[in-house]
Amino acid sequence: MSKETVKLASGKQMPLVGFGLWKVPKESAADTVYNAIKAGYRLFDGAYDYQNEKEAGQGIQRAIKEGLVKREDIFVTTKLWNNYHSKEHAFPMMKAQNEAWGLGYIDLFLIHFPIALEYIDPEKKRYPGWWMEDDKTVKPAKVSLRETWEQMEALIDQGIAKSIGVSNCQGQTLYDLMTYARHPISNLQIEHHPYLVQPGLINLAQTHGIAITAYSSFGPQSFLELPADFRDRPSKVELLFDAQPIKSIAEKHGKTPAQVLLRWATQRNIAVIPKSNNQSRLAQNLDVTSFNLSKEEIDSISKLDQGLRFNDPGHYLPNHPLHIFA
Repeated sequence: MSKETVKLASGKQMPLVGFGLWKVPKESAADTVYNAIKAGYRLFDGAYDYQNEKEAGQGIQRAIKEGLVKREDIFVTTKLWNNYHSKEHAFPMMKAQNEAWGLGYIDLFLIHFPIALEYIDPEKKRYPGWWMEDDKTVKPAKVSLRETWEQMEALIDQGIAKSIGVSNCQGQTLYDLMTYARHPISNLQIEHHPYLVQPGLINLAQTHGIAITAYSSFGPQSFLELPADFRDRPSKVELLFDAQPIKSIAEKHGKTPAQVLLRWATQRNIAVIPKSNNQSRLAQNLDVTSFNLSKEEIDSISKLDQGLRFNDPGHYLPNHPLHIFA
């Protein structure tokens, strides 16, 4: 088990290595989380959009009930989806999400994307996502990020969340947030892998005490099982597991390419949230702080940078592009 943590601006400690819940099926989420806890994971990264919060919470509750962990041993991150950014809907939705987890509080609550979409009644919609109820159109809403952030701060005030932050934000958004944030921005979660290194954004965040969490650490791998528009970019590049110098560095250290990719991030104090259903890979993904890469090795991996973003609604929503990364 990795004991390493990263300190958040709120003063809380967040594990450096966690388990990502994106694409974990609702039906198996409780068992998946429970088994991950048994394997040593303590950080779980969820979201309303993943549609498995309740079940993930049940897995944690089971582990607590059996005495494997205490609530304070576990760190839960979750996220507010785009349809619920308004003052009217944000706080009730986040309160309902906290109740779905069933753990008393959320350790870190993030704004999932810095874009508001029109409200959809969660009782009526079959699943969340970018599309409205017709599953064809995307409708932005006139809600400022400040309005949403102030609702996030209310979570802190009422003890529902211990820390708050943002995801998928660029530098100017952070600068703007810092002018009015009453509670600090504790975390910025971003797509981060050797094809999308974003050194300037990471430097900006860390300079201002904003911890970074990387998602999609394995690059194109995560997106190849998604619908066609999501697969377009990842299907055109080499898998990072097969790329030089990652393969040769892995062989030199006696580690897997996945472990090298995760260490490339964690050695720079960037938290990672890989997912695996395979027990041996679960353990391998957790064991990514027991060896060190040289500066030359880190630099050689970073040189794979192509500025290639896979999680880009400006690309995979072809009829209604949202160019939030422009």
